[in-house]
Amino acid sequence: MKDLRTSPWIYLKRKAHMEHITFRPFPVRNESFDGTGKPYRGGDYGKEVIMGTYNLSSILYVHFVLESTALPVLVISVSIISAFWLGRTSGLVDETGNPTGGLFGTAVATMGMLSTAAYVLTMDMFGPIADNAGGIVEMSQQPESVREITDILDAVGNTTKAITKGFAIGSAALASFLLFSAYMDEVAAFAQVSFEQVDIAILEVFVGGLLGSMLIFLFSAWACAAVGHTAQEVVNEVRRQFIERPGIMDYSEKPDYGRCVAIVASASLREMIKPGALAIFTPIVVGFVFKLLGRLTGHPLLGAKVVASMLMFATVSGILIALFLNTAGGAWDNAKKYIETGALGGKGSDFHKAAITGDTVGDPFKDTAGPSLHVLIKMLATITLVMAPIFL
Repeated sequence: MKDLRTSPWIYLKRKAHMEHITFRPFPVRNESFDGTGKPYRGGDYGKEVIMGTYNLSSILYVHFVLESTALPVLVISVSIISAFWLGRTSGLVDETGNPTGGLFGTAVATMGMLSTAAYVLTMDMFGPIADNAGGIVEMSQQPESVREITDILDAVGNTTKAITKGFAIGSAALASFLLFSAYMDEVAAFAQVSFEQVDIAILEVFVGGLLGSMLIFLFSAWACAAVGHTAQEVVNEVRRQFIERPGIMDYSEKPDYGRCVAIVASASLREMIKPGALAIFTPIVVGFVFKLLGRLTGHPLLGAKVVASMLMFATVSGILIALFLNTAGGAWDNAKKYIETGALGGKGSDFHKAAITGDTVGDPFKDTAGPSLHVLIKMLATITLVMAPIFL
């Protein structure tokens, strides 16, 4: 019987376990504050975030959020490279003797990371539950001491949500690498030519990369705009009810909650049509246009190469922007809660007013645009893989 200790499968098993180790530090920079609302790193970074909420253009706050992308990207890079080379050196070969374990090792690493799905889902559910508990406490007019407890739980929930979003963007990076390799293999199989490299020195391919990066920024902008437009509709509805039902202010009349819920529900579907269409049709249109251009210029694979470049640049830009948005939103939210504990003047102070403004900006960052980019990255890879034949 073959000794399993020398089998190539032992390399892949080690890699699957390694994912649990390498992705542990992944969300550290997303944890701007701990569950009590106090600065997480001895006060320095906490003060910078607070000052950033007081002055939204503060270079200290921008420095903190931009710097937060460094460690996760390093962890992702090390994980992908180590997964590929552990699989490649495992001894798995094809019929001709060429090593084939690289991509399989990356796939095993991805599954190893996703094996923590139950733990990640549990942390992700904690945030909305704690947030809704705070809303119920306010609506039921509970004592202030109860609200203080739910605020602490809400701050913890923001941190756990930041951690789960870190796992989401990490899995999106690994999955996109696999789908990108599958796309290149599919193009090579259909075109009957080797397709192993994407040369960005080619003008059209470089333009495809620019379009991919632009897609991420435009999608994020439209997602944030959708939240802003809907929020304004809700504000107008609340103002209308205050005018028509003045008893709401002294609790002698009940507000029409159903109307606000209907506005949010319908707008969430209507406003996201444009970003969704952008994500679906952009790779198809780009691939088809450059396919025609390649046919005119004598480059039959130009459309496929441009789409590959667009996917590559969109994945890289999407990872960085998602990390930025998730960290910025969570930090703004917890900074507000920290001030509401009595720090920097507490509720009603200028710091608190600025923190509310920051939280208003941070909510679409961390709850809409940031999580949407995780889906966008994987959806782009899937669409390009499915539509590869029309690019040839």
